[in-house]
This record gives sequence, C-alpha cells and structure tokens, in this order.
Amino acid sequence: MVGAIANATQTQPATQPTGTTAPKPAQSKPQPAAVTDSIQLSQAAQAMLAALQESRETPAQTAQEAGLGDLQAKRLLAKEAAAKSLGG
Repeated sequence: MVGAIANATQTQPATQPTGTTAPKPAQSKPQPAAVTDSIQLSQAAQAMLAALQESRETPAQTAQEAGLGDLQAKRLLAKEAAAKSLGG
C-alpha cells in the first residue's frame, strides 16, 4: 500500500532580479577544427557500386557514354544487341 508523504515542503522557483543589468560579453570559445572522415572501399565494393550505378542508367545515358569511349557501356550495348539478335 502506498502511504502519504507527511513532511514534504514546497520550494518556490528562484526569481530573476529586476532592474537594469549589463549583459555579459560573450566569451569566445575556440572552435574545434572541422573533422573529416574518409573511407576506402574494397575492389569488390567498388565493383558492386559501379554495377548499381550502371543499372540505374537510362539506355540513352549508356549510349552516350559508349560514344564517349566508356568500355563498360560499350560491352553492355554489345550484350544487349546480341540478346536482341537472338530473339531474347
């Protein structure tokens, strides 16, 4: 059973003194230097990332990159052309 608290006293919140007080000047704290993190992806992770980016490309982007000499785009276009000629 829960009993009542008999000796509890209430305290009033501290009040701010009224009147004119001069504002304290802001203390300048030295700012820490910006921290930069860097990561290094393994070759397998880089390949997976490249494949993901390539899969999101439109056919027009792939054709444009192939025209600019991108070997991966050229291989993809050749693969697609071969699949189309086989009826797949």
